[in-house]
Amino acid sequence: MALPMTPTITAFERSPDRGRGLARDMRVRWALEEVGQPYEVRLVSFGAMKEPAHRALHPFGQIPTYEEGDLALFESGAIVFHIAERHAGLLPEDANARARAITWLFAALNTVEPPILDLTIAKFLEGDKPWYEQRLPVVKDRIRDRLGELSGRLGDADWLDGAFSAGDLMMVAVLLRLKASGMLDEYPNLSAYVARGEARAAYKRAFDAQLAVFTGKPPTG
Repeated sequence: MALPMTPTITAFERSPDRGRGLARDMRVRWALEEVGQPYEVRLVSFGAMKEPAHRALHPFGQIPTYEEGDLALFESGAIVFHIAERHAGLLPEDANARARAITWLFAALNTVEPPILDLTIAKFLEGDKPWYEQRLPVVKDRIRDRLGELSGRLGDADWLDGAFSAGDLMMVAVLLRLKASGMLDEYPNLSAYVARGEARAAYKRAFDAQLAVFTGKPPTG
């Protein structure tokens, strides 16, 4: 019987987030840790990301990528979905619950993340523009609209739909981008929801592994 192949993912050699767990390889690391799948990491520089060898894996020259045998994937959502389908632990067995978990994964990426990314872009790329001060409240209001809707749906539940799933993993990963802004504090149930995600042992292992790339020190534990 052939042993299963160890997947290889790519990550920033020097991450812009300085090891805070916000780079998108974190989502893939977390998923692999949740299902107990060992993996290898190939670090790539910003220059190498734009070279033909990496673009053969990711046509848009970004990270992460995922290689397993003759399978090569890109886009963190697609990779997490693949991991969740290939291994037990991230998708419910019940068909309807499974479909709902997948729906939440897509909602995190397509509905909740875009306005959050707009805030990041506004702060780092438009902060010196004359329209920045006028644009910022509009961007934040769009985020608050989404957070209010999500907060209402979550209510006092621990997770979005019963047990923790790939949908929660992706939603927590997306919401973490707001942590430094203080906006999550306006929604105590969402702040507690994110904290529950961060408290998971698999999240901690993934975070430590990503932080180790920045610090140059091996992860502990």
